[in-house]
Amino acid sequence: MTSLAVMAPGSRKPGRARFVDDAAYWGGIDDAVARAGLAAPVLALDLSALEHNIADLRRRAGGVPIRVASKSLRIRSVIEDVLGRDGYAGVLAYSLDEARWLATSAGVDDVLLGYPTANRPAITALLADDDALSRVTLLIDDPAQLDLIDAVAGPDRRRRLRVAMDLDASLRGLGGRLHLGVRRSPVHDLSQVRSLARTITERDGFELVGVMSYEAQVAGVGNGVPGKTMMNTAVRAMQAVSMTELRHRRSRAIAAIGEYADLAFVNAGGTGSLEATAKDPAITDIAVGSGLLGGHLFDTYRHFRPAPALAFGLDVVRRPGPGYVTCLGGGWIASGPPGPDRLPKPVWPTGLRYVPTEAAGEVQTPLHGEVTDLQIGSRVWFRHTKSGEVCERADAVALIARADDGSTEVVDVVPTYRGEGRCFL
Repeated sequence: MTSLAVMAPGSRKPGRARFVDDAAYWGGIDDAVARAGLAAPVLALDLSALEHNIADLRRRAGGVPIRVASKSLRIRSVIEDVLGRDGYAGVLAYSLDEARWLATSAGVDDVLLGYPTANRPAITALLADDDALSRVTLLIDDPAQLDLIDAVAGPDRRRRLRVAMDLDASLRGLGGRLHLGVRRSPVHDLSQVRSLARTITERDGFELVGVMSYEAQVAGVGNGVPGKTMMNTAVRAMQAVSMTELRHRRSRAIAAIGEYADLAFVNAGGTGSLEATAKDPAITDIAVGSGLLGGHLFDTYRHFRPAPALAFGLDVVRRPGPGYVTCLGGGWIASGPPGPDRLPKPVWPTGLRYVPTEAAGEVQTPLHGEVTDLQIGSRVWFRHTKSGEVCERADAVALIARADDGSTEVVDVVPTYRGEGRCFL
């Protein structure tokens, strides 16, 4: 793979200002892909934007190592390249099969599985792979998950498994009536922490080596939504209260776990919470993924704004009426609560909007707006909401390099997970 740092000799360090000029930025991507003769639907990764995001995330982390969240990339060569940068170490995987693949095929020596698994064939494969066993850490938040592993192979028939505990990071209150955050681990208070730590360390065949906690109500909730001043103020207040509560609770939890095991790592955070999470002295690394590719979900944060590194292009195949064009495909809706913010965002040419009765369709997507320059075969560019999810829709990504004179070029085409024949979830 071509290095992600490809830039022309004498090129300047990329600043975010260069990504604001739509004609230069999106037009440059469109020109490069067209000259390369790449067919739609096509994914394009702008290397200067990615370089900007790599550097900005490292700055925001304030010296705390960043663990790459693979679900938000799903391009193995990009994961490998980012892991070679200062300030980045280890992977947060989303599937056990994926974790084992990255630990062996990609040679990643520290892979934390970010979710519990009940995949018996994947557990069997891990237990038969000594290299992966030494590099992969499973996530646990319930003794029943240990039972499932033992049912696949008891401790007398396998090596010890590295496991980490998932500590619930949600903000709770009002006698259980308040729950701000995602529904992840049931392990929230100190008694639950002690109970699970004791259970893991007293069972043969398991080694408790780490802790994870994901403060989604801070990392994954925008606090600078345009036109929502009162809501933004309330969200920022909630996030400040939540981080204060979590720092105290997490510190006590780590101390309690330390009575049972020597921890190798304490992982937390996400793209939206880097600065706040980095202030917690208990943390050894912070998980980040979406901020590298810059999905449009992160356009709603006040304290940072990633460059839009990844986009996809669709062909115009119809002109159904004045002011309308129709693209082939496009219904690549992001996961999460259904709503307009889960739709891909048309970004080039500017001024295009969805037809409300159809929106982004499975096979066709009609758009309305200033379309006088769009002809059959023209290309429309979109940003996905959540970065890596879009890579499940295409086999490859075109890497775009920019020179100081503004010229752009496709310097490589690399496979996504899908392009390597991998479908994990």
